[in-house]
Order: sequence, then structure tokens, then C-alpha cells
Amino acid sequence: MTVVLAVCTGYGQACTNLIVGKKASADGSVIVSYSADDFGSFGYLRHWAAGKHAKGATRPVYNWENNNYAGEIEEAPETYNVIGNMNEYQLTITETTFGGRAELVDSTGLLDYGSLIYITLQRAKTAKEAIGVMTDLIDKYGYNSEGESFTIADKNEAWVMDLIGKGTGHKGAVWVAVRVPDDCICAHANQSRIRRFPLRDKENCLYSKDVISFAREKGYFKGKKDSDFSFADAYAPADFSALRFCEARVWSFFNRYVDGMEKYLPYASGENPQAEPMPLFVKPNRLLSVQDVKDMMRDHYEGTPLDISKDFGAGPYHTPYRLSPLSFKVGDQEYFNERPISTQQSGFVFVAQMRSELPDPIGGVLWFGTDDANMTVFTPVYCCTDKVPVCYTRVDGADYITFSWNSAFWIFNWVANMVYPRYDLMMGDVRATQTELETTFNEAQEGVEAAAAKLLEKDPAKAKAFLTNYTNMTAQSTFDTWKRLGEFLVVKYNDGVVKRMKNGQFERNSIGQPAGVIRPGYPKEFLEEYVKQTGDRYKMPE
Repeated sequence: MTVVLAVCTGYGQACTNLIVGKKASADGSVIVSYSADDFGSFGYLRHWAAGKHAKGATRPVYNWENNNYAGEIEEAPETYNVIGNMNEYQLTITETTFGGRAELVDSTGLLDYGSLIYITLQRAKTAKEAIGVMTDLIDKYGYNSEGESFTIADKNEAWVMDLIGKGTGHKGAVWVAVRVPDDCICAHANQSRIRRFPLRDKENCLYSKDVISFAREKGYFKGKKDSDFSFADAYAPADFSALRFCEARVWSFFNRYVDGMEKYLPYASGENPQAEPMPLFVKPNRLLSVQDVKDMMRDHYEGTPLDISKDFGAGPYHTPYRLSPLSFKVGDQEYFNERPISTQQSGFVFVAQMRSELPDPIGGVLWFGTDDANMTVFTPVYCCTDKVPVCYTRVDGADYITFSWNSAFWIFNWVANMVYPRYDLMMGDVRATQTELETTFNEAQEGVEAAAAKLLEKDPAKAKAFLTNYTNMTAQSTFDTWKRLGEFLVVKYNDGVVKRMKNGQFERNSIGQPAGVIRPGYPKEFLEEYVKQTGDRYKMPE
């Protein structure tokens, strides 16, 4: 099916969501991650202020990807503070695009998947309420995106909703939403993952009334019993790319925290599409921390048969990245690159932490970073924040083709693009700084939140201002540190050599001049392959 191939191998909408139930997390929080992977996407942090609105007021709708004006919809009487993909009640909504059947896109619909997310965040307090708001909006105004998987989570529970339109002339969508058990983990990555679902469990499963009958009408499902219906098989049948580029990312997450996942590799790798598919959710073999999820977003299949850091494509310095596009031809034969969770095309990434035992302004933290998760630092953004850190904005008019030394997106990309060609050589310096910053924020969290809780008892406004200021301070200090890291890397690795260091400083000789450089050359295995490829061309004479 070419639509799935286009979405998974293309540049846009290729995202990853990881989900951890509150009884599967180390601290009792619901955890959701999101990577906005799209060449052409400028990573920044958005904010919508809370507000009260007069009866009959309307609001404009802009397409999330291209910012085109779509039209007007009725405004809600009250809207909530939204920072990024989390609102002031700790509700978080994310997505991945699975595409699905091309004929089901309704070009006349008003709402795309992005505007649907951010409008809903301004109107709903809980995950279940959000599902109702989203589907009501679609029924009223129409939906013009391809098939989407949404993660909809609050401080108590997480849901996955697969949704697709019904084609031009059919307003609305068909959808099913399944609650992730509290003791399980779940994920989706650009492929519909809800198959058969309980038809009589309203506590844990919701669906549109025509989700099965519409599939029968279209000829997507011909089973005798409704209980045999699979949403994914009907509306987004998987081809090789949907498995290898999409389901494989889910497998990598499950494989790290669940025993016995190797049995699903033939399916997830696309080697045997008829093999047993993975379950929608699984129980992990240990409790996951927020940091575990941050680190999982940095995954390149390390230590698995799909590891991309060990073969010839990784180059002499074993970079776990591949240039796009994912597929390429040599002669008449088509080949492909792996598509891991972590990818250079990310605009921004976050890990959302939602906690029911804490007041909302303190309990909801959006751990946010620009660029690729592997190359960024997650800084804490509290859900009550009403002022975006300057470095996370379009400062100086920065966008995808306008560089700014004051933009976090560009500073993190600057550092990353220095590291890619000499990954093994340079990544240790990046990882050390990244780990130091994230460890500092993790260790400070309890004290910062205790101070905020005391303020909240006396003056909620001061507590929110305190957390907003902390959000801005950590973002700016991280930005400043990363810029200094970039300057350090330029000096240390300039021109393919390595400058000597001693006691954390660049070394000088006895007369104060820079010490002699280290010439690391190429790794041994690369040189051996180099000689094999070039033969005697560069052989020194006897």
C-alpha cells in the first residue's frame, strides 16, 4: 500500500510516541514521549494563554504544518493555558501519522490533526473528555488529515486513539480509542496499532458507532462477526515499510523492557508480514523512570539485529544516522536504510510527566528539547508556564532557513552537525555535558517542587511565577552551556586532529604555547577496508 510507504519514508509526520502507565513508572507518573520528526520543521515551544470568551465568539483555525488559514470555529466559553503539548491540568496529546487509505482523506474538512490537538488542549481537562472534544469537533467541522494515531493522557491514565476520515463528502471520521492498562507500556510510530478491540467495555474502549459498518460498506472488512474486526487491518493494512520503518521502532522499545520480544522480530522487521504481530501494550520487566524514557528516545537499535552503528553505512566513526531518503536504488534494485526512534530530522522532542499526587501546576512537567533527542538536553517546562523561554521561540526571526545564535534549535543543530561525521570521536564530550545537565535537573526537581508547593499554599500566582521562572532559567542556562560546548568542540577537534587536555583545560607546553596535537587518523577496521577497496593504489614502495 503506497500511502503507508509515503508517510513512513517521507520527510514529514514521521513521529514516535512512547507511553508508560502510572503503575509501570518508577514514581507513579503517567509518562508520554513525542518526537516531531519532519524535514522542514523548525523546533520551538508554543504557548496559548488561558482565557474567557464571550458567547458567540469565534476563533481562527490554522493548519499546523503550513500555517495556512483554514476558517473559523466557535470559541469555547473558557480556554486553558497550554504550553507545548500539555495544558494546565496535565492533559497531554501527541500523535503519529499512519496515513492509511488515501481515499479517506477529506480535503473539505476544516481541522487538521495539529489544530485538533491544540484546540482540544485548550478545552479539555482529562483524557476521556479530550476524546469527546476531538470527535465532536471533527463531526461538526470535518477532518482533513490522513490517518492518525493519537496519545491522549492525563495524570491518571493514557489512551491510544486511531482515527481516519471517511473521504470527501462524508464529514467526520471513524475511530477507536483504547485505554493503556496502568501497569503496561505502549507505543506507536506511524502505523495504526489497534487491531481487535473489546466492543462492550466502555471503561477501557471507546469507538465511533460506524467504525465497523463503514468498513463493511467500503469493502475493507468482510468478516461474519463484528468481534473479528481489526481497525489496523481494515483502514491501514501494513506493507514492508510500515513494519520495518514504523513497527520496528515500537519493537525496539518493547524489546528493551520486556522479555521474549525476539519472537516478534520477524514481523516487526518485515521479514515475515504473516508472523504474529506485537500486542498493543505489554507489561515491562521493571519500572521505568522519566530518564529511562528520555534515553529510549535516543535509541538507534543498539544491541539488536537492527543496530545501525556497526555496519559499513556507519562510516569510520560509527555514526548511528543515515542520510535521507530511507530508500534508494543501485541499478534496478531498491534498498533501504533503517529508521530508528532517534533521527536527525527532529524539530523538537519531549517527555511529558504527569502526576496525580501533586497539584496540577507542579505535577505536570514537559521535559522539552529542540532537535534530535540523542543530541539535545531535556529541560523542565512546568505546565503552568505562561512565558516561553526566549531561546525556545522564533527569536531574531529564526525559522528553518534563518539561523540565529540565540535560537536553541540552531545551536543544538550546530553542535549535532559537527558531531555526525566523527561520531565516536566526539560524542563522548556531548554525552558528558548532556548527562551532567539532565542529572542536575533531575536531582533539583524534588527541592524545586517542595518550594513551589509551599508557595502554592499561600499564593498560587507566586507559585506559578516561580515555576515559570525556573522553566526559563533552566532553558536559558542549558542554551548557554550548549553554545560553550560548541565552541569547545570547534577548538578541540578542528581540522581532524584532537587538542590535548589536562585537568579539564587545553594543555600548553613549558613556554606557554599550545601542546602538540593528537592525530587519531582512521579506526583500524576502516583502514583495512580502505586498503581492500583501493588495492595497491596507495601502497608505499619498498
